[in-house]
Amino acid sequence: MIEYKSDVEAVQAFTQKYAQLRQEVAKVIVGQDEVLKNILITIFSRGHVLLIGVPGLAKTLMVTTIAKALGLSCNRIQFTPDLMPSDIMGTEILDENRNFRFLKGPVFSNIVLADEINRTPPKTQSALLEAMQERSVSMAGVTHNLPDPFFVLATQNPIEQEGTYPLPEAQLDRFMFNIYLDYPSFEEEVNIVKSTIGGDVYTPKQVIDLEEILYYQKLLQRVPVAENVYNYAVNLSMITRPETPKAHAWANNYLAWGAGPRSSQNLIIAAKCHAVLSGKISPDIEDVKAVTHLVMRHRIVKNYRAEAENITIDAIIDEFLKAKL
Repeated sequence: MIEYKSDVEAVQAFTQKYAQLRQEVAKVIVGQDEVLKNILITIFSRGHVLLIGVPGLAKTLMVTTIAKALGLSCNRIQFTPDLMPSDIMGTEILDENRNFRFLKGPVFSNIVLADEINRTPPKTQSALLEAMQERSVSMAGVTHNLPDPFFVLATQNPIEQEGTYPLPEAQLDRFMFNIYLDYPSFEEEVNIVKSTIGGDVYTPKQVIDLEEILYYQKLLQRVPVAENVYNYAVNLSMITRPETPKAHAWANNYLAWGAGPRSSQNLIIAAKCHAVLSGKISPDIEDVKAVTHLVMRHRIVKNYRAEAENITIDAIIDEFLKAKL
């Protein structure tokens, strides 16, 4: 059983474990430090991630490497137009004794990589998103709990959109973070080429165990938050909502829809973890700002004017962050 003299000591231990995780994963994944940090923030905050990036940027390798370093089980599901909900959740089968038995699907894993989630129809998308929200699967009137911790990392290809089924905004809201994965720098790509053509691939060592992960998740829930930080997060979400009393001018001009209450919740939850990983024992407004793009970019919807003027979601969020709240 894990015991610390105080939560302050526990926070220090958590920060050290996080540094070890970063170091171990970096032996396999070159660069992408911010992406790695944000994925780990989501895992310890009990959230899910939508990862946007072109093919070939080591999304799958990153997830499997993180899973090994965390000592967690990991399943990859390739989403295709013919994928059915039972292919993800599992199905009832008739055994040799003519009794129905539930055969668990790949969703029964600590980490699920949903590759190209927008390539499967809404019925199958909804099945996974229900599991994300409820953290359980119901089959033939019986509820089967998913492993704890349970984390979904869904990927989307931002280039090839033919034959895809974009996630509705209500389903996008289930994801805590929307992370953009960019191309590596010149130096990083040189290192990638050098490290991958030699034949030997490093196998990451387990840095943390399941009990510690669950402990640190509960630790983050106990992190205190000042009243002004709560107010800032809620005000930041409220100014994104067009045609409301607190709406920002850019929200009225460029947004069709703003962020809901889940945005405020996730801003605080993510800010807590960001603060702890930065060596603080409580988040401040700067921690909220640090996670705002990740939390909001899939929760606000541009209107036709923003599309016509080629204004990006991130540019709109930048304007919100300049507001005095």
